[in-house]
Amino acid sequence: MATVELRFSALPEHVRTARLVAAAVARRAGVDEAVLDEVRLAVGEACSRAVGLHESHEIAAPVRVLLIEDEKKFSIEVGDGVTGDSGSARGADEAEGVAESDAEGEDEMGLAVISGLVDDVEVAAGKDGGLIRMTWPTTTAAVLP
Repeated sequence: MATVELRFSALPEHVRTARLVAAAVARRAGVDEAVLDEVRLAVGEACSRAVGLHESHEIAAPVRVLLIEDEKKFSIEVGDGVTGDSGSARGADEAEGVAESDAEGEDEMGLAVISGLVDDVEVAAGKDGGLIRMTWPTTTAAVLP
Protein backbone atom coordinates (compact mmCIF):
# COMPACT_ATOMS: atom_id res chain seq x y z
CA MET A 1 0.00 0.00 0.00
CA ALA A 2 1.51 3.30 -1.14
CA THR A 3 0.39 6.66 0.24
CA VAL A 4 1.12 10.19 -0.94
CA GLU A 5 0.37 13.03 1.47
CA LEU A 6 -0.23 16.57 0.29
CA ARG A 7 -0.76 19.56 2.59
CA PHE A 8 -1.42 23.04 1.30
CA SER A 9 -2.35 26.45 2.64
CA ALA A 10 -6.10 27.00 2.48
CA LEU A 11 -5.95 29.23 -0.58
CA PRO A 12 -8.08 28.71 -3.70
CA GLU A 13 -5.04 28.88 -6.00
CA HIS A 14 -3.66 25.65 -4.49
CA VAL A 15 -6.74 23.58 -5.39
CA ARG A 16 -5.60 23.24 -9.01
CA THR A 17 -2.29 21.77 -7.90
CA ALA A 18 -4.09 19.25 -5.69
CA ARG A 19 -6.27 18.22 -8.64
CA LEU A 20 -3.26 17.71 -10.90
CA VAL A 21 -1.36 15.68 -8.29
CA ALA A 22 -4.44 13.54 -7.58
CA ALA A 23 -4.96 12.77 -11.27
CA ALA A 24 -1.30 11.86 -11.76
CA VAL A 25 -1.23 9.54 -8.74
CA ALA A 26 -4.60 8.00 -9.72
CA ARG A 27 -3.28 7.26 -13.22
CA ARG A 28 -0.16 5.66 -11.77
CA ALA A 29 -2.28 3.61 -9.32
CA GLY A 30 -4.26 2.12 -12.21
CA VAL A 31 -7.52 4.08 -12.15
CA ASP A 32 -9.25 3.75 -15.53
CA GLU A 33 -8.44 6.63 -17.91
CA ALA A 34 -12.16 7.22 -18.48
CA VAL A 35 -12.59 8.00 -14.76
CA LEU A 36 -9.67 10.42 -14.35
CA ASP A 37 -11.79 13.48 -15.15
CA GLU A 38 -14.19 12.45 -12.38
CA VAL A 39 -11.24 12.08 -10.00
CA ARG A 40 -9.99 15.54 -10.92
CA LEU A 41 -13.41 17.16 -10.52
CA ALA A 42 -14.21 15.39 -7.24
CA VAL A 43 -10.86 16.33 -5.71
CA GLY A 44 -11.33 19.91 -6.87
CA GLU A 45 -14.76 20.07 -5.20
CA ALA A 46 -13.53 18.45 -1.98
CA CYS A 47 -10.48 20.73 -1.76
CA SER A 48 -12.50 23.85 -2.61
CA ARG A 49 -14.97 22.89 0.13
CA ALA A 50 -12.11 22.45 2.63
CA VAL A 51 -10.58 25.81 1.64
CA GLY A 52 -13.96 27.50 2.08
CA LEU A 53 -14.45 25.94 5.50
CA HIS A 54 -10.96 27.02 6.59
CA GLU A 55 -11.63 30.57 5.41
CA SER A 56 -15.07 30.83 7.04
CA HIS A 57 -13.81 29.42 10.37
CA GLU A 58 -10.50 31.34 10.23
CA ILE A 59 -8.42 28.15 10.48
CA ALA A 60 -4.73 28.62 9.72
CA ALA A 61 -3.90 24.89 9.49
CA PRO A 62 -3.27 23.43 6.03
CA VAL A 63 -5.77 21.35 4.08
CA ARG A 64 -4.75 17.66 4.13
CA VAL A 65 -4.99 15.33 1.14
CA LEU A 66 -4.04 11.65 1.30
CA LEU A 67 -3.78 9.61 -1.90
CA ILE A 68 -3.87 5.93 -0.97
CA GLU A 69 -3.18 3.06 -3.36
CA ASP A 70 -4.40 -0.33 -2.22
CA GLU A 71 -4.35 -3.62 -4.10
CA LYS A 72 -7.72 -3.18 -5.84
CA LYS A 73 -8.74 0.39 -5.05
CA PHE A 74 -7.49 3.95 -4.97
CA SER A 75 -8.71 6.32 -2.26
CA ILE A 76 -8.40 10.04 -1.72
CA GLU A 77 -9.03 11.61 1.66
CA VAL A 78 -9.48 15.36 1.92
CA GLY A 79 -9.40 16.66 5.48
CA ASP A 80 -10.28 20.05 6.86
CA GLY A 81 -9.60 21.54 10.28
CA VAL A 82 -13.23 22.15 11.25
CA THR A 83 -13.74 20.01 14.32
CA GLY A 84 -17.00 18.34 15.28
CA ASP A 85 -17.42 20.97 17.99
CA SER A 86 -17.27 23.73 15.36
CA GLY A 87 -20.34 22.28 13.68
CA SER A 88 -22.55 23.49 16.52
CA ALA A 89 -20.80 26.86 16.47
CA ARG A 90 -21.45 27.04 12.73
CA GLY A 91 -25.15 26.47 13.39
CA ALA A 92 -25.20 29.41 15.81
CA ASP A 93 -23.43 31.64 13.29
CA GLU A 94 -25.97 30.78 10.61
CA ALA A 95 -28.78 32.18 12.71
CA GLU A 96 -27.03 35.57 12.56
CA GLY A 97 -27.17 36.20 8.83
CA VAL A 98 -27.52 35.27 5.22
CA ALA A 99 -23.78 34.99 4.48
CA GLU A 100 -23.44 31.95 6.67
CA SER A 101 -26.51 30.27 5.12
CA ASP A 102 -24.99 30.89 1.68
CA ALA A 103 -21.80 29.18 2.86
CA GLU A 104 -23.81 26.20 4.08
CA GLY A 105 -25.65 26.03 0.75
CA GLU A 106 -22.33 25.99 -1.12
CA ASP A 107 -21.09 23.27 1.24
CA GLU A 108 -24.15 21.11 0.55
CA MET A 109 -23.87 21.76 -3.19
CA GLY A 110 -20.21 20.68 -3.15
CA LEU A 111 -21.11 17.46 -1.35
CA ALA A 112 -23.90 16.80 -3.86
CA VAL A 113 -21.48 17.25 -6.77
CA ILE A 114 -18.97 14.90 -5.17
CA SER A 115 -21.68 12.29 -4.56
CA GLY A 116 -22.67 12.54 -8.21
CA LEU A 117 -19.10 12.00 -9.38
CA VAL A 118 -18.00 9.26 -6.97
CA ASP A 119 -19.88 6.02 -6.30
CA ASP A 120 -18.02 5.27 -3.05
CA VAL A 121 -17.85 8.41 -0.87
CA GLU A 122 -17.85 8.85 2.90
CA VAL A 123 -18.17 12.13 4.81
CA ALA A 124 -17.20 12.30 8.47
CA ALA A 125 -16.62 14.96 11.11
CA GLY A 126 -14.84 14.55 14.40
CA LYS A 127 -12.53 16.07 16.95
CA ASP A 128 -9.67 16.17 14.42
CA GLY A 129 -11.74 17.85 11.69
CA GLY A 130 -13.86 16.87 8.74
CA LEU A 131 -12.95 14.20 6.20
CA ILE A 132 -14.20 13.25 2.76
CA ARG A 133 -13.02 9.81 1.60
CA MET A 134 -13.53 8.94 -2.08
CA THR A 135 -12.67 5.53 -3.53
CA TRP A 136 -12.34 4.21 -7.07
CA PRO A 137 -11.50 0.70 -8.32
CA THR A 138 -8.18 0.13 -10.05
CA THR A 139 -7.27 -2.21 -12.86
CA THR A 140 -5.42 -5.35 -11.81
CA ALA A 141 -2.32 -4.54 -13.83
CA ALA A 142 -1.47 -0.86 -13.85
CA VAL A 143 0.75 0.19 -16.72
CA LEU A 144 3.41 2.65 -15.64
CA PRO A 145 4.87 5.13 -18.13
